[in-house]
Amino acid sequence: MKRRQFLSGAAVAGATAAAASTFAKPAIAQDVREWRMVTTWPKNFPGLGTGANLLAEYITKASEGRLKVTVFGAGEIVPAFEAIDAVGNGTVEMGHGAPYYWKGKVDATQYIAAMPFGLNAQEQNAWFQWGGGQELADKVYAELNCKFFPSGNTGTQMGGWFNKEMNTIDDYKGLKMRIPGLGGEVVKAAGANVVNLPGGEIPPALQSGAIDATEWVGPYNDLAFGLYKSAKYYYYPGWHEPATVLDNFINLDAWNALPDDLKAIVEQANRAVNQMVLSEFTARNVQALDTLRNKHGVDVRPFSDDILTGLGKLSGEVLRDLVSSNPLSQEVFESLIAFRTQSIAWSKFSEAAFAQARVLPFKY
Repeated sequence: MKRRQFLSGAAVAGATAAAASTFAKPAIAQDVREWRMVTTWPKNFPGLGTGANLLAEYITKASEGRLKVTVFGAGEIVPAFEAIDAVGNGTVEMGHGAPYYWKGKVDATQYIAAMPFGLNAQEQNAWFQWGGGQELADKVYAELNCKFFPSGNTGTQMGGWFNKEMNTIDDYKGLKMRIPGLGGEVVKAAGANVVNLPGGEIPPALQSGAIDATEWVGPYNDLAFGLYKSAKYYYYPGWHEPATVLDNFINLDAWNALPDDLKAIVEQANRAVNQMVLSEFTARNVQALDTLRNKHGVDVRPFSDDILTGLGKLSGEVLRDLVSSNPLSQEVFESLIAFRTQSIAWSKFSEAAFAQARVLPFKY
């Protein structure tokens, strides 16, 4: 009797286990989230588009497929500059671009992207993590119904490609130049006619003469676009974008619906990509600049002190004027200025001092 009871119980237990295994997979499948990420970059574009790809890959793998992210280049779902609208209104869940692209919607975004004569990449990341920058960026992006993450950095950019020599600040007068964000506002104040174009539209505009000059990123990306074919002079440094932040923006409702473990995965994936993209630009720019100079004969020139001093003076005037009528922009700007002051004070004894010491004429 006891044996019959045991066998009967075992049969029930086996049936229960079989039922559990039958229903386990569909239950897990129901927990899978499939997100689409639209970008402002051409599909698979080096450093920028591939950075977005890397973010999607990290999130998908780290979540073991519970959060699958598929990347779409500019124009595949929406045009480049409509990416933030598509994410904010819930058409897609996630986007990747650069904060200054959204300045026409929320002015303060452009200060988060890059500030003329502002913070370098290391300082910018420190501001986000230790200077209240993340909290301010979240406040700004909430106006767009989005959650913000820094998701890549180009480091200090080049000053741009020009079809004429730039010797004084007056040479900007009448110049038709593609330059976004706050740098564009400064160049406009110097007398240039400023236009903003997504990356994919820059090469044909420069080639056709629709613009006389453009900045894009730096040697790595500029070589990929073949900008050397349409402009003679390549100026440095990128005073306008000493460290350009790339943004990963997520629909707030989609973000708030994520469980805590997936939120942590998205956060850590962005931190990893933020550093990986910066490292890639640091490595690739060296090789690309050598190719531009030695293979393509590009004329690489420094901006004169006259130009940099003039642009610096204009930057202070323009930025102060712009934030005076926008409390949110002023809040972000004042935070950045305070952090910039501290960074300069420390850099005098650290990075800036070391950079000067490293190029002294000694054998190594």
